[in-house]
Amino acid sequence: MEAPVNNSLQQFKNLVGTKFQLYNSLFTSLPFHKVEKTGIFLSLFLLHCEEEYNKGSSPEEIVKSFFQQYTTYTEERQLTDLLFRFVQYAERQVVLFDALEDAAFKNIRDMQGVGTLRHLQSEVTQEQAQDQLKEKLKDFSVRLVLTAHPTQFYPSEVLGIINDLSKALIDENTSQVNMYLQQLGKTPFFKKEKPTPYDEAISLVWFLENIFYQSAGRILSFIRGQFPGLLPENNSLIRMGFWPGGDRDGNPFVKAPTTIEVAAALRSSIMKCYFREVRNLRRRLTFKGVENVVAALETKLSANLFKPGHIADITKEEILETLNGIRQTIMTDLNGLFVHLVDNLISKVEVFGLFFATLDIRQDSSVHQAVLETISQTTSALPDNYPAMSDAEKIQVLLNIKEALDPNVLENPLHQDTLQSIAAIKTIQQSNGEEGCNRYIISHSTSVLNVMEVYGLFLLGGWKKEEMTVDIVPLFETIDDLRHAGQVMKELYENAEYREHLRRRKCKQTIMLGFSDGTKDGGYLMANWSIYKAKEELTSISKEYGINVLFFDGRGGPPARGGGKTHQFYASMGRNIANKEIQQTIQGQTISSNFGTVDAAQFNMEQLIHAGISNELFSSREVTLTKAEEELLQSLADEGYAAYNKLKNHPYFLAYLDHASPLRYYAEANIGSRPSKRNASAKLNLNDLRAVPYVGAWSQLKQNVPGYYGVGSALQELDKQGKWEEVNHLYQHSLFFRTLLDNCEMAMKKSYFPLTAYLAKHPQYGEVWQMIYDEFELTQKYLLRLSGEAELMAGSPIDQLSIQMRERIVLPLLTIQQYALTKLRELDAQNGNGHGRETYEKLIMRCSFGIINAGRNSA
Repeated sequence: MEAPVNNSLQQFKNLVGTKFQLYNSLFTSLPFHKVEKTGIFLSLFLLHCEEEYNKGSSPEEIVKSFFQQYTTYTEERQLTDLLFRFVQYAERQVVLFDALEDAAFKNIRDMQGVGTLRHLQSEVTQEQAQDQLKEKLKDFSVRLVLTAHPTQFYPSEVLGIINDLSKALIDENTSQVNMYLQQLGKTPFFKKEKPTPYDEAISLVWFLENIFYQSAGRILSFIRGQFPGLLPENNSLIRMGFWPGGDRDGNPFVKAPTTIEVAAALRSSIMKCYFREVRNLRRRLTFKGVENVVAALETKLSANLFKPGHIADITKEEILETLNGIRQTIMTDLNGLFVHLVDNLISKVEVFGLFFATLDIRQDSSVHQAVLETISQTTSALPDNYPAMSDAEKIQVLLNIKEALDPNVLENPLHQDTLQSIAAIKTIQQSNGEEGCNRYIISHSTSVLNVMEVYGLFLLGGWKKEEMTVDIVPLFETIDDLRHAGQVMKELYENAEYREHLRRRKCKQTIMLGFSDGTKDGGYLMANWSIYKAKEELTSISKEYGINVLFFDGRGGPPARGGGKTHQFYASMGRNIANKEIQQTIQGQTISSNFGTVDAAQFNMEQLIHAGISNELFSSREVTLTKAEEELLQSLADEGYAAYNKLKNHPYFLAYLDHASPLRYYAEANIGSRPSKRNASAKLNLNDLRAVPYVGAWSQLKQNVPGYYGVGSALQELDKQGKWEEVNHLYQHSLFFRTLLDNCEMAMKKSYFPLTAYLAKHPQYGEVWQMIYDEFELTQKYLLRLSGEAELMAGSPIDQLSIQMRERIVLPLLTIQQYALTKLRELDAQNGNGHGRETYEKLIMRCSFGIINAGRNSA
């Protein structure tokens, strides 16, 4: 294995490292306002930062000494002008690096190696496991759900340039690269206005059309070609999900009309893809008996897409029937000529239907409770003593609802929208098919009542029990919620009416588990272990009641939010955990970094498919944890939890984060339609603070607390107890534990404590800084002892080098951001306002863009 890794590393150095230096020099001619030789100045500033941090200087001292040594500037305005130019320049360096990595993807990743479908093919052949594979493919699927979480800082114009730049780099077209770099110099990176939920949806539809449509087609064609007859008729191996326009949890800007509008955009988009492909088919299928059928299909698609006032009159079934008829004729009369093109389109229609991606609806349980209590007080639909009833009595009342309620009788717009969104699901199913919108997710699920409240709201929304073509999905997030999830589902399965609903839904229950809030609540080890244990318990209980449980993982980009090398997590799930489907959210920069090109998307989708299939097919790779290993992991989680709680409960913990990081500026950065807190009026507290700004703020501080804190303390405690050999054995033999710690190393590799070392002496926050730094050092010591390596991430040299280069690009931005935060704190101390405040706030936000984009999975 050593040779391919070394070869790939060399390719990375050549295609990314060396080319970055080469093309970076072209930036010197970029049109940066008023400042000559910005690039040369920035290079000097980077070197100055590195030297001064080694001496223990603070960001403020570094900026001041740089200007004294290298410029004649004396006015603050001149100084901040140059800092803004540095930010502009560094932002574009990040774009160049992104484009180079995208362009080099096929050369630095083994597209036929471990974890790919070609690798699966050789494994199946070797083990003669064709029958097992056929059985597995009957009901296995991977569902990727694109979410609207605000971590994608690139405007759509910049995403387009990155895409074009990557193509020019692959073709080694230097003049085109130069033009695109100049275009970058003149293209604004800053969004002047907050995007609407519809804007967010449209920007993600671009990925569906240009990336996922193509990559899914490639994967399905490969499987049909290499494993003929193994995919079931109406295959669902790949499914896309979609949250923008449907996820209204804490987002007051998502309304029912938006949901319907987004569903229409998804339908229109997939029809456009089919129309283009059918038009291309006409160029090949020029044969008698086929040409006219293809032409008729093209005409009908065109009318449904482009004819004003045309009432939609085409169905997925009709398209498939037509294509299968064409296929039959080609096979019977034309020796199968070009049949692969028809097969490819059939696969896509089976997967994407007329919905493209299933639009999920999500709302917080507290909203449902408030709506029902209001209904009981203001209408006759529910008894007026409803709020005082026990949970069991409330459930009985909800099950007895017979009449629909007009949403307009409710005064509160949020309450109206709750009922309107339930009606919208029916509208969407009529136009896009059932899969267009058939899941309702409940955030902060803590009880059976939370699920039955939604069931009752559907009855109030005009749905009949026997026609409720919707899955109700509880989302368990906090450590306590995860611990009680098994009991909640047991009680739910014992409810006769809900069991009947599940029977109508093919005895399937989807349960969502949230990594982000789990980590925020319980720390890295406890969150991951609690989810693992919850999955085991929920699998066992569901099996007992004859229910197929499907787990939907709410993963963010970074390891602290369930991200990192996710396919390894799925490969490491033991046999005690249901494995019918892999479902996970994809959000923020993870969409553009892991699925930004067709090659990258295909590679990462194949990794997930392979993880789910190989986990079950090849028994020689038993990954189920033994009872002793589970007890050891529980001990580690408990110790990590205790250490994290000690930090979290420090009286200055959240105040430190607010003081030292750009946390408060997330809401003002115009990066997403969603507010950064669930409760706008409340003061800062962990419950209301969303996981994205929480984890993102730690990332910009380069302390990444949620990604490792407590791991070192836990390992040290078990070492003291004489259990080091057991821990070491677990690391060597458990893919789950090893993946957990590998991802932890990634979070640590993106940390840089010299940036904030000046806070160690702070009279109020010094103690918090020291606690975090000591835990980092302790964790690093123990992780290196376990891995036997000399430095973090040494086992993943390409990823390690990529992170090192990216972190170096953003070091000036980190320094500028901390400098601006320091200046703002000085103004606060003097109650100062005016020009300075606005300038420093803008600097802080602008730095955020480059820092987070460079991190690729930093929030």
